[in-house]
Amino acid sequence: MIRVLDPLLSAWTSVVAHKLRSFLTTLGIVIGVAAVIALLAIGRGAENQIISSRESWGANLVYISPGFFAGPGNVRGGGPTQTLTLEDAQAIEEQVEHVVNVSPMLQSSAQLIAGSENTSASVVGTTSVYRDAFNLDLIHGAFFSDYDYDRAARVVVLGATVAEDLYGEGVDPVGETIKLNGQIVRVIGVLEKKGASMSSPDDSVYVPLTFLQQTSAQRRTAQGGHIVSSIALSLEDSSHSSDVNDALTELLRSRHRLSADADDDFMIMSTEELASQVSEAMSIMTIFLGAIAAISLLVGGIGVMNIMLVSVLERTREIGIRKALGAQERTIWTQFLIEAALLTFTGGLIGMATGWGIASGVGYFVEEITPMVEADIVILAVSVSVGIGLFFGFYPAWKASRLNPIDALRSE
Repeated sequence: MIRVLDPLLSAWTSVVAHKLRSFLTTLGIVIGVAAVIALLAIGRGAENQIISSRESWGANLVYISPGFFAGPGNVRGGGPTQTLTLEDAQAIEEQVEHVVNVSPMLQSSAQLIAGSENTSASVVGTTSVYRDAFNLDLIHGAFFSDYDYDRAARVVVLGATVAEDLYGEGVDPVGETIKLNGQIVRVIGVLEKKGASMSSPDDSVYVPLTFLQQTSAQRRTAQGGHIVSSIALSLEDSSHSSDVNDALTELLRSRHRLSADADDDFMIMSTEELASQVSEAMSIMTIFLGAIAAISLLVGGIGVMNIMLVSVLERTREIGIRKALGAQERTIWTQFLIEAALLTFTGGLIGMATGWGIASGVGYFVEEITPMVEADIVILAVSVSVGIGLFFGFYPAWKASRLNPIDALRSE
């Protein structure tokens, strides 16, 4: 047992005795492991945020947005063209099966003033079923009704962040009046905070579409339709997704009078498809970030080999004495290999703590991301760091074990 522990004890003694060299050896590994853990944790946190956003929107939500107009030679470009209309939304509700909560949306920005406080926000003009389509809950008051929509009522529902900016945290502003782009409107509700996510309602306000049409420049298509920014709808069941998509495409192409060889002037995408595409992009980004971090680990491993080779040169006489006293090549080789593994393992642990700290710091300052430091990331990073120590420590250990004791004792 003692003979088994001898190389470990000798390695530990050598590490402690040469503090500066040990520090320089572990530094590259610390940086590499910290980078791996921090970048992968941030990447996974961002991906998880996307999944959470999709769940908060509603898994059966379908989003229709304008397409892009074709330039010369039928080449797409130039930007989105406003082709969707309020009448399109009404036709979808009447003619497409398996859809509910059809919500046309007209979006703009506005300056909001409440007393001495003011803020800017995105304004969404929509219908009363928007709340159900997007799974929105209220902490104060209520969403506007069909009656409010029909009479173009001057009422507004505030996102949580907007309400806090205007009235402070925890205040119920229902019944208060504010100015929205100079128009006096009455607050009738405040949405529950959703947290930072894509298309978060926290920074938006909601008014009846009919009211927003009255207070903004009326735009119409060539056929006289009332232009809207987009249309959202819910499916009765996700199993109908393909059939609904086909029906929507056929209906909108017919209404927009598109020829058989013309491209769609609209885009249809479910939240599941959108989240899947964004999640895939984030996965690729996470792999890319992980590759960058792995390169830093590789550089750290090369540093380990270089410093261990310097260590062999510095300790040539010591090695010669040990071999002259009967130390076997295997013992010398094992000691140097253990030193490399011990240093990289220590660097891995320190890097793990450093990476966790960096990821937590990013999560503190960037609300949109909650980094996820999971066990598999930690195990992978520390295991790789030890593996790097063994791999890059092999040659220095082999070289130390092959030293001729006579030549080693002659060295100064």
